[in-house]
Amino acid sequence: MAIKRVAGLLLLGMSGLALAQTSAPKPKYGPWGVDYSSMDKATKPGDDFFRYAEGSWLKTAPIAPDKARAGYNYDMPDESEAEVRKLVEEAGPAPADPKMRRITDFYGAWMDQAGIEARGTAPLKPWLGRIAAIKTTNQLVALMAEPGFASPINIGVSPNSKDPTHYTVDTGQARLGLPTRDYYLLPDAKYVAYRKAYRDYIIHIQELAGIPDAAAKADAIIALETKLAQDQWTPEARRDPVKTYNPMDRAALTKLAPQFDWTPVLARIGLGKMPIVVVAEPSAVTAAGKAIAATPLATWKDWMTFRFISDHAQYLPKAFDDTRFGFYSRTMQDVQAQAERWKRGVRLLNDYLGEAVGQLYAQHHWTADTDKQMTELIGDLRAAYKEKIDNAAWMDEPTRKEALAKLASFDPRIGHPAKYIDYSSMTVSRTDPLGNAIAAEDFQWKLELSRLPKPVDRGLWDMNVQEVNAYYNPLMNQVTFPAAILQPPFFDPAADPAVNYGETGATIGHEMGHGFDDEGRQFDAQGKLRDWWTKESADRYTAHAQKLVAQFNGYEPIPGVHIKGELTLGENLGDLGGLEAAYAAYRRYVSRHGEPPVIDGYTGDQRFFIAYAQSWQGKAREGALRAQLLSNPHSPEEYRVNGIVRNMDAWYAAFGVKPGDKLYLAPEDRVHVW
Repeated sequence: MAIKRVAGLLLLGMSGLALAQTSAPKPKYGPWGVDYSSMDKATKPGDDFFRYAEGSWLKTAPIAPDKARAGYNYDMPDESEAEVRKLVEEAGPAPADPKMRRITDFYGAWMDQAGIEARGTAPLKPWLGRIAAIKTTNQLVALMAEPGFASPINIGVSPNSKDPTHYTVDTGQARLGLPTRDYYLLPDAKYVAYRKAYRDYIIHIQELAGIPDAAAKADAIIALETKLAQDQWTPEARRDPVKTYNPMDRAALTKLAPQFDWTPVLARIGLGKMPIVVVAEPSAVTAAGKAIAATPLATWKDWMTFRFISDHAQYLPKAFDDTRFGFYSRTMQDVQAQAERWKRGVRLLNDYLGEAVGQLYAQHHWTADTDKQMTELIGDLRAAYKEKIDNAAWMDEPTRKEALAKLASFDPRIGHPAKYIDYSSMTVSRTDPLGNAIAAEDFQWKLELSRLPKPVDRGLWDMNVQEVNAYYNPLMNQVTFPAAILQPPFFDPAADPAVNYGETGATIGHEMGHGFDDEGRQFDAQGKLRDWWTKESADRYTAHAQKLVAQFNGYEPIPGVHIKGELTLGENLGDLGGLEAAYAAYRRYVSRHGEPPVIDGYTGDQRFFIAYAQSWQGKAREGALRAQLLSNPHSPEEYRVNGIVRNMDAWYAAFGVKPGDKLYLAPEDRVHVW
């Protein structure tokens, strides 16, 4: 059973961040904060605003061979990773500081390719031996519950949605070998080819490990996963926080899926004293239990063996590592080449020792001045949201009162945590990268267990300081901006204020807006899962939201593959509501400082929207884009621009967009969150 179920809403691919103004320094990008060379001014803004803002870049910028995507959001991590590498390698192989030694030993074990090759498959033997020793279904389920081993269900610890001051145990469906259930079930030739390639991959991984009858075992494994996929919930259904909150005692759990032997299994992994478990997808858990009983024990053992090798292939000799890359990256996402070894090592450090690395990063790459400027901009957005809520026509007074209370309790975190995770109990070897990975998973599980009896710590972060991203957590009503995203092009104190508000403001507004989107609005000011909306306000809001669903359902980034409007609704609402709030905040700024001058022929409002569009610079390989459309709640960048601005009245006025322009929507067809 996988051990971590992440709480909160993570945003993948953030817009740019910038703030403040000064006449002395020059912006990193262009004369006022955006890159002229990226634009395609031959494209009419009202026909394709995304290409108007960055069409030249789209035509000429390559996607690196080791990446599935290109753009600010995907290239900026290169700088963060290089900075982390420098910090680690400058420490030397044996630093005196035990915190640093843990980092360098983990990294050094990964970088020792000669040692990995020399050890061959020997590091696998104790782990695969535990699978081979299974004699009963109860033993099978017990091993599935341990860190490092695959299971058809997850068990984790997270804040309780109905009482976010305390932790609860939760369980639900787990990931399978293919990215989503659609890859098992869709009949199109493309997915048939993916399934064939997956079968070949399973065979090859087993053959590398010296496992006999690889083809027959691969067929049984795929049949098992296909049956599990048929009963799993869709990504859209899993977004519903009410339907995925099903607290059950032991009797109810046993009735739901008796095959999992809940009482001894939970006791074995340290959860025996927890009387209630929250089940996210009950029907999928029931189906997984039935599969435990209906599938031969030998097939389950073959599945666990394959998954253990596959999930840890990168820690094994090059043949294993290359085979995994060949399927999951080259075949599934069209990535052409492996990232350099050091980059992958830094990413593993971020995964397993992320806060230890983040503490180092913050010491070198965070300033009090950045903190001050971000706090000022967040204040403007808070004021803009208050004005929006005060004047929202679809919101009645009881709902408005609750919304203002939620806005008042909103908790922004900037830069880095006040305190960091202590990794001193985690054992790291200089010569065993596979053992280090398992030790890290075991450490994380024990860390969660140690928190369980205590009140929820609101100071914990779900994202690393060195991560170029941001997120909103509805259970805490918190938005978090790590240090790594607060630098050019995402943060530039010298940029024009219009750019600052179009990029930074839209990002902050997006995250704050998650508190009022279709999912986040179901959590109150204290983060409790509670319906605080009157029926009248909810009905009016939903009517607006469904219009946005219909718009995005109509977009077809790949022939035959549309955006899923219901799946992406929360992020689309965040984009639209965030941009509306950011524009209002910008106009507040203008009211204090006066109407800005025209610069290089662009008005302040035009610069605001161009900056927003450039902040979503991005392109993707087809395989990666297909996977995103099937399961990711974020729309592709093009539609986070064109699909959003066409609903903004101010955009029409700024660029003179008229009927007949391709993006034009009649006023009555435009969706306004606020």
